[in-house]
Formats: sequence, C-alpha cells, structure tokens
Amino acid sequence: MSKTAFIFPGQGSQYSGMGKELAETFAVARHLFEEADDALGFKLSALCFSGSDDDLKLTANTQPAILTASIAVLTVARQETGLKADYLAGHSLGEYSALVCSGALSFADAVKTVRARGTFMQEAVPVGTGTMAAILGVERDVLEEICREAAEGDVVSPANYNSPGQIVIAGSVAAVARAIEIAKSRGFRKAMLLPVSAPFHCALMKPAAEKLAAVLDAISYGDMNHPVVSNVEATANGDRSRVRDLLVSQVCAPVLWEQSVVTMTNLGVSKFVELGPGKVLSGLVKRIAKEVEIGSIEDCAGIKAATT
Repeated sequence: MSKTAFIFPGQGSQYSGMGKELAETFAVARHLFEEADDALGFKLSALCFSGSDDDLKLTANTQPAILTASIAVLTVARQETGLKADYLAGHSLGEYSALVCSGALSFADAVKTVRARGTFMQEAVPVGTGTMAAILGVERDVLEEICREAAEGDVVSPANYNSPGQIVIAGSVAAVARAIEIAKSRGFRKAMLLPVSAPFHCALMKPAAEKLAAVLDAISYGDMNHPVVSNVEATANGDRSRVRDLLVSQVCAPVLWEQSVVTMTNLGVSKFVELGPGKVLSGLVKRIAKEVEIGSIEDCAGIKAATT
C-alpha cells in the first residue's frame, strides 16, 4: 500500500503575508495565530501577515513565524482535506513542525522553544564571523575532504545534505572562503555564499545546543502518533523519550535531508506533501526521488486543490 509523508519547511521559506489568507478564512488558523501571540507575548501574527522582510529574516523571528504558518496550514488541511500521513519530517526548524504534527510537542511549547532556539543560534557566533555556502555538483566524500583541507584549525563542515549535488557547508568566514577556493580549483565552479545570519549546523553552534538543552529539559513530550524521520539520523523515530536528545544534537549536526527522503521512499512513501510557506522541499524531493508524487499546501488555493 502506498504511503504518504508530510514534510515541513525550514528557515529561508518565510515571506511577508504567509498565513494571512488562511487566518482570514478559517477560524482554526486564526485561533492558532492567536495562541502563538499569547505564548510569545507579542504579535507574531502581525509579523507573519505584514512584517518587513528584514524583521522576518531575524532568526529569532523567522523560526516561530515559519513554525506557526506551517502548523496553521496543517490544522486547516486536517480539517478540510482528510489528508493523512504515515511518516513526518522537516528540514532543520521544520523538524519541530513535524514533532507538533506527531503529538510529541504541544504547539505552545514548540513555538516558545524555537523562539529561544533562534535567539541562541544567533547569539552563538558574533555577526560576521561565521557563514554558510552552497557547493553544487560535488560528491559528499569529496566535499568532506575539501572541508578537512580548508579547516586549518578553524571550523568548516557540511551542514545540509539537501539533494544530489547540492550540499551546504558552514563554519568560520575564513575557512568557508578557503573551502570555496579549493572546490573551484578542483573544477566545482558553482559555489556561493548564502545570505544567512549565522553558520547553522556546525560545531560553532555548540553554545546554542547547550542553552537549548536546558529549554528542552523543561518540556513534557507526548506519545507520537506518527514516526518522525530525524535530521540527525535520517531514520524514523516513534519514541518520545529520544526527541529531546535528537533536537539537541540537531543544532550542531548536519541536516541529512537527502538521506531522510531516501529513507521514507524505502519505507514505502510514494507521496510527499509539503505543508507551510514556499515549495523549497518539494523541489529538493523532486531531485532526490523522481518517481514520487509531490504536492504542497501553503494557502487557500492549495487547500482547495487538495480537496478536489
């Protein structure tokens, strides 16, 4: 029997206006944004519906905004479409959305946690000292070797294994620049710095992981109604007692997105539905698993298409 996976976007998918139409149309979405406002003590809804790009780009804002917009889509989709999932996954921040969907995290706990996570990640490295870059067309083992050569005592390592031939690296500005030069010298010309505010998913994030651990210690975790394929291991986890440690590890570990999609197809998933702003993950899945069906829902048009 064919299976379905819900997948949830991470940082970079945000845009001003996300969730606004859903909140105006569906009471369940409106109530969800109100719950986020109450949990955080400020109008996250206003930030999502009409915030400036600069404000939305701040990591401490981006993370709760995308999570809330994604769960609003999920809540409406559950009410209106009858879509059901067998497996769940999310890219970096998106893993929190997947865990809310699974029942492991309450929405209020998740939105407060990712607000803190964004703050901790931003504070972990002084602005301008760390960066990330996408290197295209290079094999995993070759890029790992390039990073080792480029490090020279600094930090640089793969941060996101996004799809075949698309890997993102993170680390100190100097080491990332050296890695780009080495890659270009070996014929990998498509290497570009990313417009990010911090070097996520590398060893420089250790201070953030330690602070996040304390926040996650204070949360109670619910039984999981669906397994979540974790970024850290790219395996399906249905054990709520493992969630905390996987989320702490995720801060410094690379996101194994390509491997996670392969895991789900091996488990029988033939349909992926991206829930939340943008279609970044749909594009990545298309490159990883060409034979699967891919859909995305982010607004009323997407809800309508899923019900017909």
